[in-house]
Amino acid sequence: MGLLERIAEIENEMNKTQKNKATAKHIGLLKAQLAKLRRELIEPKGGGGAKCEGFEVAKTGDARVGFIGFPSVGKSTLLSNLAGVYSEVAAYEFTTLTTVPGVIRYKGAKIQLLDLPGIIEGAKDGKGRGKQVIAVARTCSLILIVLDVLRPLVHKKIIENELEGFGIRLNKQPPNIYFKRKDKGGINLQTMSNDSELDLDTVKSILGEYRIHNADIIVRCDATVDDLIDIIEGNRVYIPAIYCLNKIDQISIEELDIIYKIPHTIPISAHHRWNFDDLLEKIWSYLKLIRIYTKPKGQLPDYETPVILTQGISTVEDFCNKIHKQLITDFKEAIVWGSSVKHNPQKVGKEHTLFDEDVVQIVKKC
Repeated sequence: MGLLERIAEIENEMNKTQKNKATAKHIGLLKAQLAKLRRELIEPKGGGGAKCEGFEVAKTGDARVGFIGFPSVGKSTLLSNLAGVYSEVAAYEFTTLTTVPGVIRYKGAKIQLLDLPGIIEGAKDGKGRGKQVIAVARTCSLILIVLDVLRPLVHKKIIENELEGFGIRLNKQPPNIYFKRKDKGGINLQTMSNDSELDLDTVKSILGEYRIHNADIIVRCDATVDDLIDIIEGNRVYIPAIYCLNKIDQISIEELDIIYKIPHTIPISAHHRWNFDDLLEKIWSYLKLIRIYTKPKGQLPDYETPVILTQGISTVEDFCNKIHKQLITDFKEAIVWGSSVKHNPQKVGKEHTLFDEDVVQIVKKC
């Protein structure tokens, strides 16, 4: 029996199995088996599986946004019109036109856009070169799922299922589960949530499928069986996503008002270039980028070319490394103006976390 047939057989058994406490252990085992088969499908045994020939695109800029959607939903129109309005002249490195790249500049950041080939149902199983398309999607900072506003729900569900099957988790954070293998001592489970699906029998069943018989697991969230499998597999990527509902020129104002209330959604018309400002602002928000301005000694800050970093985690050391690796070697202290400090200006060390639109002056060792 082939790999796809075995996957289909397990999925069919899961669909037929009634979900309740009595079957939780069995369903957990089936899901673990399914995850292992899907990993084998993505990463064939023997190592060095087929590369994503024709889809590799050199990374450039401060972030990468991948456009995913069914054929003829307006991805190409959206990219060309966005690039036409907001892009700067640039040379793009890519191996083939199968993946179409572009670069736009927004709030001082260079954002790479990738128009990936239209996805179809069964992409995660290799249909329509789907594995190559989704493999590139795994490298993106943000996924823009382009949907036809007249039929969004069916396409949305299919695309989410395909990405999910390839280990991409949309608009989610890694589950708060501590997992560590041991040499002995059996399976020790601590659950700090009353709503977790995981009990000791289910956990042992899942770990047994992976031939893990000694481990410590601490569950600090309302975890599901899928969450535990994700932690064990260790190859999941957690990527923010925006659902871009295109062709809003074909719906009423009342329908547009409803769309605006749907989470992670932005309505646009790629053809008419409607609502591009809101789209770009949402992209900026989901990428969680910040602008840090440099200030040479005795000069005014440079507000034209900010250093782009990541919100919440970027330090003065990251700022130095983004400019030049040697800078941190000669670093003595930094002088910061902005919302990240109590006093303006304030001397800080390399561990100081920076906020959006801080101004930084680096003082070198004598």
